[in-house]
Amino acid sequence: MEPNKRIEEIDAEIKRLFGERLEMTRLADDGMSSSEIALKCRKYEREMLVNAGSLDRILLKTMFNLSRSYKMTNYGDNDSELVRNIRAALDNTPRTFPSTALVACQGVEGAYSQIAADKLFSGADIMFFKTFEGVFKAVEEGAAQYGVLPIENSTYGSVIAVYDLMRVHKFHIARSIKLKINHRLLTKSGTRFEDIREIYSHEQAIGQCSRFLKDNPQINVTIVANTAIAAQMVADSDRNDVAAISSPDCAQLYGLSTIRDDIMNSDHNYTRFICISKNLEIFPGASKMSIMMALGHTPGSLSDTLVKFSSLGLNLTKIESRPIAGRDFEFMFYLDIDCSVYSEDVLALLGQLDSDPTDFTYLGSYLEV
Repeated sequence: MEPNKRIEEIDAEIKRLFGERLEMTRLADDGMSSSEIALKCRKYEREMLVNAGSLDRILLKTMFNLSRSYKMTNYGDNDSELVRNIRAALDNTPRTFPSTALVACQGVEGAYSQIAADKLFSGADIMFFKTFEGVFKAVEEGAAQYGVLPIENSTYGSVIAVYDLMRVHKFHIARSIKLKINHRLLTKSGTRFEDIREIYSHEQAIGQCSRFLKDNPQINVTIVANTAIAAQMVADSDRNDVAAISSPDCAQLYGLSTIRDDIMNSDHNYTRFICISKNLEIFPGASKMSIMMALGHTPGSLSDTLVKFSSLGLNLTKIESRPIAGRDFEFMFYLDIDCSVYSEDVLALLGQLDSDPTDFTYLGSYLEV
């Protein structure tokens, strides 16, 4: 027989046998509790894998993971507390995103977070805080309806300080926005480029302009809490040898001059901001989901989890890992997924993840603008 034809026959037989295995799994688990099923499967899988060769292990682990995903989506529990909360949010969230709100931002007037907030809300009343943690606390304690925080930049990566705070505060993501970043070198009027001896800015902006700074080693760099604060410091300084890496908005706001507009590593420079709320709100059109979970430092723990998403055809757009303080070799993983929260399969997946013994937090389903 021609080899390609035989491959087709083998693939068809594998497909038939796997379908039969899934049905036998369902019948074997019938009448058992979730914990009984989990223990039985774990014991059986360990016995099968212990003496398997490397290729057999890959095949068996893939089959076991797909089998668990099948059980989860076809006869799993879609009525966990988390799923009920999501259904309630879908029913109770207003049909339109609010146009006005009291919004917490880090920095001072002119900060990129404030610019993002003004794009999300046509009438935002801004509360400014010195730190990212202040924004989280304002939302968590109900002092502000929403908070806007930078989460990642297209050229310099994740804002690690925000990710670390996400683990210790209770919040939900209601919306996100990508903002075009336009860093400029700002000085007092009359300052020449050759006069500059010190530049103030936030560490993210410094990273996004690293090539320019490397080409000018004679200039000292001082990290400050925010690009708008950097512009404010230059405006208030009695020195004529300082500059700020900040935005055109801040140049106008603080009466500064743009001395260089070619300082960024890339003109394609975007920062993604999340808009957080205390209560779970899911507005119509939500097409992105964010979660975080802790996984032990064991072989295959991450791949075993990711296969649950791939089995549903879900696209993971970001994975960020951060070590968990006080827990040796354990990491918190933050995942962004393109998916619809209206899907029963997705709800079943969330219910199953929430019932696992590992730490799991559903951060929200939302629209990115």
